Amino acid sequence: MKHTLFFKIYFFISLIYLLALLLGYEYLDLYLKPTLIPLLGFAVYAYKRFPSRNLLLAALAFSWIGDIVLLFADIAEIYFILALASFLISHLLYCTLFNKQKTVEIRNNIVFRIGCLIILLYVVGMISFLLPTLGSLKVPVIIYAFVISTMLLFAFNGFLSWSKPGNKYVFYGAIIFVISDSILAINKFYTSIEKGSFFIMLTYLVAQYLLVLGILELNPQKEE
Repeated sequence: MKHTLFFKIYFFISLIYLLALLLGYEYLDLYLKPTLIPLLGFAVYAYKRFPSRNLLLAALAFSWIGDIVLLFADIAEIYFILALASFLISHLLYCTLFNKQKTVEIRNNIVFRIGCLIILLYVVGMISFLLPTLGSLKVPVIIYAFVISTMLLFAFNGFLSWSKPGNKYVFYGAIIFVISDSILAINKFYTSIEKGSFFIMLTYLVAQYLLVLGILELNPQKEE
């Protein structure tokens, strides 16, 4: 299938990029990072059309914009805010996308409520932990934290009601996305993490791939 070719290229360039970060060649960000999310977009576009495809492409597009703008975050704070806004839109699009996927079973409401509580405790705990160091970025960071947590909540709801294995891929991707952003937040606002860029991008690239793979699995191509 054509879309798998783009996945293979994505893996290959991601491997080179992550190796470069691990070895300290972070200046290669400017050349390698902008190529990665578009490859996932090409994979989605090469896949047979399905009803929510444009939403997935839009979510990837705003993630890509966020990636580009974040490259300039060290120049001025406004770039970090703009990147945050772009990723926020991406997560809102992911929420809408998840909401449009076909459910195949009734979720277990007790498990769902427990999951909601765990997600709420995590986001409140993370915000409380970082709050003293956020400075002028308190409001945008808090808003973003609740939006990405909502994205995770939608993914968890799908995990309990979508078909396998797509439900697992999307849920695991959402969890890893939250982990990636948590590492980024700690690295930026609390304390510098050794090889922080490597761990942020490793989790981010895995998360985006799993989200895309999961949605494609939930919308299988029909045999001609």
